[in-house]
Amino acid sequence: MRYSRSIGGLFIAGFLTYGIGALMTTSVTGNESFLATVPSHRGILVLGALLMLANTAVDIGKAVLFFPVIEPHGRRTALAYLATMIFEVALMAVGVLALLVLPPLADQAASGHLNQGTAQSLGSLAVDGNELAYQVGQLSLGFGAMFLAYLLFRTGLIPRALAGLGVVGYATHVAGAIFELFGVHISMWLLIPGGIFEVTLGAWLLVKGFNATVYRKDPRRVAVSA
Repeated sequence: MRYSRSIGGLFIAGFLTYGIGALMTTSVTGNESFLATVPSHRGILVLGALLMLANTAVDIGKAVLFFPVIEPHGRRTALAYLATMIFEVALMAVGVLALLVLPPLADQAASGHLNQGTAQSLGSLAVDGNELAYQVGQLSLGFGAMFLAYLLFRTGLIPRALAGLGVVGYATHVAGAIFELFGVHISMWLLIPGGIFEVTLGAWLLVKGFNATVYRKDPRRVAVSA
């Protein structure tokens, strides 16, 4: 239950930290001439970016804690999930760092050291860079997590109905990220099944935990005994 609750808590924490952080930063960068308002909303932007950055530690924590749980049942899946999560958080961290360039960029524009139009263009480029990093990162996350959810379904570590929702949710998550990269903005709807899965999985692991019988069973030991 210690492992289960730790992983469940991280799923809930990740959903909250990145979600709240993204809402805060978008409230500042959501209009066309956002750079002029950055100095007066610096605290909201920086705090939101830091919350998004905190998701890096959360996602790595999930992958590291999940590894010993799923590795006995599928080493390649465990390694793939860990690798895709590392790739995801690295990209998303780069995207958040691009957002943290906005306050000094706004200061340069306000002081006259940088042309307003040029500064706004650079600011828009930073925002677009964060969005691109997010979508590619989500593509990586969805790919690795889809195989994780299939392993959970196959082994019965969690209820198969919940794991099946994860497989479907992450498959649509991947599709949504691909559509966004091609300029088709429908990912918000395709994220819903995966979001429901992550919140439900987090709550399930906090309250019920992994299936104890499957959790204690090491297929390699059973194979040797046979």
